[in-house]
Amino acid sequence: MKAMIFAAGLGTRLRPLTDDRPKALVEVDGVPVLQRVIMNLMRFGFDDVVVNVHHFADKIERFLERNGNFGIKITVSDERKLLLDTGGGIAAASGLLDGDEPFLVHNVDILTDIDLGTLYCRHCESGADATLLTSDRTTSRYLLFDRENRMKGWTNVSTGEVLPHGLDMDGLVKRAFGGIHVISPSMLRPLCEYAPGQPFSIVPFYVSVCRDMLIKSYEPDSEYYWFDIGRHSTLAAAADRLRSLR
Repeated sequence: MKAMIFAAGLGTRLRPLTDDRPKALVEVDGVPVLQRVIMNLMRFGFDDVVVNVHHFADKIERFLERNGNFGIKITVSDERKLLLDTGGGIAAASGLLDGDEPFLVHNVDILTDIDLGTLYCRHCESGADATLLTSDRTTSRYLLFDRENRMKGWTNVSTGEVLPHGLDMDGLVKRAFGGIHVISPSMLRPLCEYAPGQPFSIVPFYVSVCRDMLIKSYEPDSEYYWFDIGRHSTLAAAADRLRSLR
């Protein structure tokens, strides 16, 4: 099964840790976060992984080489010349991800123990064009879903902005995006046509196509941990949790 890891980010919120390394190689309880994500993907059967690179790209490539790509197929999507953001990153790597099966996308700064295999299978069973990990955690920006878990839009509760413009929010449920999603081949063409060669975030793209394409929400049935380690406080919390599980 195929997956893509977003490892190209600058990691500015983790300075000074990212002054001499990419965020992907910041350690969580002694293990680089990229390694943790790769090993977790392997645990659930993902054996064909694309890793995008930009900030300290050479260090990520050397890390993968030293570790023999962890015994699976790992291909680098090179964004040294231009950091393309999440949507643009997938579009740039589309030639490596295209095929007859869905692929999973995973932010490198997300550490979780959810069953990625179940997420993938639920996506395949639903016939959705994309399935997004979501939760009810508190944030300022939410995705909006109807009672059938179909995405309808997005809102920023701090500013009151709602997209698409004019969307009736009555009956819609607010859910926070968890940085992990599964994308079907049907989604690749519109994604690549959205802003060719330009940086763009995946969320505005999803908002632009959710009326015409089936984008579903997924929430695990059992308890799980989830950390965005992009800040010092959450990095420390994740390390504490992992130490407690040894």
